[in-house]
Amino acid sequence: MRSLLRSIGRAAGILVILAAPAFAQDPCADYVPQPKPQNTARDIVGQDIDTIRERGFMTFAVYEDYPPYSWEDGGQPRGIDVDLARLIAEYVGVEPRFRFVAAGENLDADLRNHVWKGPIVGGAVSNVMMRVPYDSAFACRVEQVTFTGLYHRESVAIAYSEKDYPDAKPVPAYFRFDTVAVENDSISDFYLSSFAGGQTGAGVRRFADMEEAMDALAAGETMAAMGPRAQLEWGLEDGIGVHAPPLPGFAKAEWNLGVAVHFAYKPLSYEVDDAIRYAMEDGRIAAIFEGYGLTYAPPEW
Repeated sequence: MRSLLRSIGRAAGILVILAAPAFAQDPCADYVPQPKPQNTARDIVGQDIDTIRERGFMTFAVYEDYPPYSWEDGGQPRGIDVDLARLIAEYVGVEPRFRFVAAGENLDADLRNHVWKGPIVGGAVSNVMMRVPYDSAFACRVEQVTFTGLYHRESVAIAYSEKDYPDAKPVPAYFRFDTVAVENDSISDFYLSSFAGGQTGAGVRRFADMEEAMDALAAGETMAAMGPRAQLEWGLEDGIGVHAPPLPGFAKAEWNLGVAVHFAYKPLSYEVDDAIRYAMEDGRIAAIFEGYGLTYAPPEW
């Protein structure tokens, strides 16, 4: 149940922005002002950059059990987002502290619980939330958050058995007849379940997370797997390839990833953005991805 809820939350959160309409000119054309919280709640204490430096640490919200991005290994935080957070904290001159959080029902809920308001019961907001998909229209709608520090371009890809596809790499239409593993209730699941009028739905095999999906592919239980490229590459074994074919009808098969900071603390957001920008420029972020055996794709504007 925990894995299912986590996957539903992440899928719904990303779908909110992937399904957002494409605005030809002004992404904020339908902007409606939102209420902004006042700087008086207990959850806001310790958010400004001066207080962070005085106390010597800053807090980062990262998703739990979410390799290769963030997870705990023997009680130690690991993952791309964890290593990136350490770079940010080093730049600010403080210690990083991690809060592993479960995904909510959508991205709005995650931002509300971990960035600008805090959960209903227990806990508090964090200084920075990692791995936040960026979309200009969504950013207009959620004014309580500053979206900054774009550091990677994620994409949906297909992993496949090279033995089953010796000549042509699989595309979505193949799954009318071939089997493909997906994370249950993920964007790949929704896409393949409805593609070509639902014709590819019969080939979909659902798993609790992408680790299990990639294990099924490696074991020969399916011929392919579909999901975020980094998760596919994390589960690669000999005899498995990965490619990113055209995905007809997909609202947005690629998206930028960045971080989120409470809207009232612009100096903090500037520091975070500078830390990420410098780490991109000198190759440290690319090295983090390489260290996990993953392909790094710089964000696109």
